[in-house]
Amino acid sequence: MEKTFRLKEHNTNVKTEVIAGFTTFMTMAYILIVNPGTLENAGMDFGKVFTATAISAIIATLVMAFTANLPFALAPGMGLNAFFAYTVVVAGHKSFEFALTAVFLEGIVFLLLTFFNVREAIINALPANIKRAISVGIGLFIAFIGLANSGIIVHGDTIVQLGDVTSGSSLLALIGIVIAGVLLALNIKGALFISIILTTIIGFPMGITHFPETLWQLPSTPYFFNFEWREIFSLDMISVLFVFLFVDMFDTVGTLVGVATKADMLVDGKVPKVKQALFADAVGTTVGAIFGTSTVTTYVESASGVAEGGRTGLTSVVTAGLFGVALLLSPLFIMIPSAATTPALVLVGVFMMSPIKEIDFDDYTELIPAFLTMIMMPLAYSISEGIVFGVLSYVILKVFTKRGNEVPILTYVIALFFVIKLVIG
Repeated sequence: MEKTFRLKEHNTNVKTEVIAGFTTFMTMAYILIVNPGTLENAGMDFGKVFTATAISAIIATLVMAFTANLPFALAPGMGLNAFFAYTVVVAGHKSFEFALTAVFLEGIVFLLLTFFNVREAIINALPANIKRAISVGIGLFIAFIGLANSGIIVHGDTIVQLGDVTSGSSLLALIGIVIAGVLLALNIKGALFISIILTTIIGFPMGITHFPETLWQLPSTPYFFNFEWREIFSLDMISVLFVFLFVDMFDTVGTLVGVATKADMLVDGKVPKVKQALFADAVGTTVGAIFGTSTVTTYVESASGVAEGGRTGLTSVVTAGLFGVALLLSPLFIMIPSAATTPALVLVGVFMMSPIKEIDFDDYTELIPAFLTMIMMPLAYSISEGIVFGVLSYVILKVFTKRGNEVPILTYVIALFFVIKLVIG
């Protein structure tokens, strides 16, 4: 274990890594239900996609563990699965086989970009203050997801508003936040994981948590190479492929930078073994398409495991193992209500605020882009859109204040790419 993951070098131990792995899994296990439910709207079989979701998460997360030795977990991404189902298939009148082909091609392109260090260069081209802002923005985004999932924040007469916090899931989530906060204040190891378990138990008398009818069931056989090749050179395929590439690239870049920043893992401002981490993402997307699911990406919920002390690939191995267990014990994991994971997500948001102290508040050409990066992630419900606004404002402010020489050439190229993306939608 020590030889493979170098635990002492990373100032961690097996117990800490196991707890971190459990916590990461608990906060992202919802994807096992949400992803099949979303792709079901594209005409896909729920059971088959459930299996594909778990398999792609296992393979990609294990690649992350053993090639990059980083505590990051991967699974089919939210947002990307909605684009797959509602935009490409439902609104675009395409088959799900067409969409799977686009995802498969995306994975192949990402493998090539990773091999030639293109994605690594993009990460390194992001300004230091924007990297710090990405961490903070992801924290706000994760907290917002948790509050929305539990019904504490809802869509109403205004864009968003406070939900009914006096009963139901919202009340249970608030109770869980208090429990998690108290455990953290008392320096209890595994506070987030314990809060998930306790909140789930409290949900029983409240009628929110329910015992499953069975504890285990055999998984369905997934799809396999269900591709449609006749439109691979069409304009429709190119446009769909572009969206998948763009969103996945910058969601992954943002997650890797943000979580690594919070974990104090950056070496000379760079994510360690980022090429291997990006390779895991590309492999996951390719394999996921083969088995029948949408784009696989690095999960921001990995921050919950990092917050519990996870620092090596052993955390990822534990998370991957639990996805394997979930294939057989899916009813048990489905039992955990979203309100029980809300406390972990909200508190992770708190943890990820710390890099804001290192942002330069005296230079407005640095502060404004950092602020836009942070605020646009939760408001646009997208990590990648936050990066777009941050980088574009950074370049524009530097140029118009006659400090354009401070901007690396590649950053200009990325900004131009963002402008093209905004124009063509």
